[in-house]
Amino acid sequence: MNTLYKICLTLIIIGAINWGMIGIFGVNLVELLFGKESFLTNFVYALVGISGLVSVGILLKPFDEHHE
Repeated sequence: MNTLYKICLTLIIIGAINWGMIGIFGVNLVELLFGKESFLTNFVYALVGISGLVSVGILLKPFDEHHE
């Protein structure tokens, strides 16, 4: 897996954890850290969204069944 996919997956995991916290505890960690509707909050959301689009390539990429 190349570096871009690892970065994207990391951001997607951060986004998933944030959504889990919103759903379970009603706490939006991104907004707590960077402020509601601030530039940084929107930037983080944009990065997570772009990472999701890039990661479609992971879904479409055939898995190598032979690992050495």
